[in-house]
Amino acid sequence: MRHRFRYLDPEIIRQIMADQELQRIFNQLVLAAGGDAEQAMDWMRQIQEQGYLPEDLDLEAFFQSLADQQMLQPNEEGQLSLTSGGERRIRKSAFEQIFSGLERAGPGYHPVRSAGEGLERLPETRPYRFGDDIHHLDAARSLQNSLRRHAGTSFDLGEEDLEVFETEHLTSCATIVAIDISHSMVLYGEDRITPAKTVALALTELITTQYPKDHLGVILFGDRAEKVELSRIPYIDAGPYHTNTAEALELSRALLARQRQPNKQIFLITDGKPSAMTEAGQIYKNPFGLDMRIINRTLEEADSCRRQKVVITTFMIATDPTLTAFVEKMTKINRGRAYFASPYNLGEFILADYIRNRRQRVR
Repeated sequence: MRHRFRYLDPEIIRQIMADQELQRIFNQLVLAAGGDAEQAMDWMRQIQEQGYLPEDLDLEAFFQSLADQQMLQPNEEGQLSLTSGGERRIRKSAFEQIFSGLERAGPGYHPVRSAGEGLERLPETRPYRFGDDIHHLDAARSLQNSLRRHAGTSFDLGEEDLEVFETEHLTSCATIVAIDISHSMVLYGEDRITPAKTVALALTELITTQYPKDHLGVILFGDRAEKVELSRIPYIDAGPYHTNTAEALELSRALLARQRQPNKQIFLITDGKPSAMTEAGQIYKNPFGLDMRIINRTLEEADSCRRQKVVITTFMIATDPTLTAFVEKMTKINRGRAYFASPYNLGEFILADYIRNRRQRVR
């Protein structure tokens, strides 16, 4: 027996929509708070006091629902913190925010737009050629060819009757996302670190769910560059650091050298000029203007990446002509790509370039 429900309480719909909106606000505030759930909750209460959220909205009930869903749990200090499930939810939310226009397809491979010997079988067939894998033989079509050739009077299967399924090349890619955590990422009250983290989270969700054969690493660079685990992305925060772009490229290049994927690339997300470099374990800093000593060291690293076939895609969150000229020079040396964007369309550019790069660079 089938039961049909012709009425759905509008209050239920309103509550679902309200919860979804609150979830998005909470996720964004958690990122802005460097993963501090308690701080995000306090900010939501302040937003409600300022009239940006309805007075009758029960925030405490919403916070309790997060705990019930095991997104939050008390830590050793008795304060609520994100669980691994909460971190996954934030990562998925970032993906939906940035990659909402991406169509899901395939089991996690990158097809090349050319037929040939590969791993993924296509519905199209072609005549058999010596050396083709016999497992790709289309038995039904081969039999039809034989019967057609003999007008159905006899069965004599010859090599000219054989057809095999076309296959397409599959490839994979290793990517390092290098995030600038220098002081300029939060300078003058403009939050640029949160969009950068959102992009890194979205890339993590994209690669782990749709391209599982790929490798993704994340490094942070301020005075020094360091590798961080993917689970730490929500907790990234900018600090009183300079911008050691040269070491970021050097470390990224070293990490990519360990990977077997044929395509290797660096996504460099920054908003300022290189102002530091590492020499013999010591940090040389100069925050004033473009120091040619630092600039040349950075360009040398860009060239080293090119020689190791590592493509650098720079996303510069700035429009200063001097910085633009530097990025264009670095891009020309590396033969990479550069985009100049605000924090609000950064993810869209990364999506477009990431998908195109996978399909165009593989021969």
